[in-house]
Amino acid sequence: MVRISPSVLSADFAYLADDIAAVKEAGADWLHVDIMDGVYVPNQSMGAPVVKAMRRVNDLFFDVHLMCAKPSWLIELYAKSGADLITIHVETESDKTEEILKDIRAKGCKAGLALDPDTPIEEVLKYLPLLDLVLVMTVKSGLGGQKFRPELLSKVEAVYEEAKRQGRNDLIIQVDGGINPETIALASAAGADCFVAGSAVFDKDDYKLAISSMRAAAEQNARA
Repeated sequence: MVRISPSVLSADFAYLADDIAAVKEAGADWLHVDIMDGVYVPNQSMGAPVVKAMRRVNDLFFDVHLMCAKPSWLIELYAKSGADLITIHVETESDKTEEILKDIRAKGCKAGLALDPDTPIEEVLKYLPLLDLVLVMTVKSGLGGQKFRPELLSKVEAVYEEAKRQGRNDLIIQVDGGINPETIALASAAGADCFVAGSAVFDKDDYKLAISSMRAAAEQNARA
């Protein structure tokens, strides 16, 4: 099942409620919400009050990605703010990864684990039994305007093969970074089924056409 998760960072924050309503109407499956703390990544975004406000006006599935140095401090906060899925980075609080993933589920959310381009995929694969989603970053976290790096699709393939070996047909494999109608085809062929797209949706005049074009490319190239 292909899921398109537009990144709210590319929305117009002056008209945020309108923009997220528009992508829902245009066929978005999820809404990707990047939380950046200025510590783990050299950028800052929104906080829990904004997520809570978005939740009040939209019932899309909220896919919350914590690019934060201390995710253990934030799980309850974002769960209460309306997250449906919370993804943490394997590079942060590595001695607490299992504990944090279990806490995410205990708070009623699905659990995801992300890794940056330089991190070996083995660091994530060992946690597969605790995961609902694996997020493979095809750019470095926290920096906009980067180009999709196709060599990182080998990590997507590794997750796909390991999930298949473990009988985890339910595991969602997400890709974030430089996704557009061309790169989504490559990511889908590698085994991804959930795609974060920012400017490829929000910078377009026709959100519905942008989403449907990417969905068609992903479905056409989906790995068997």
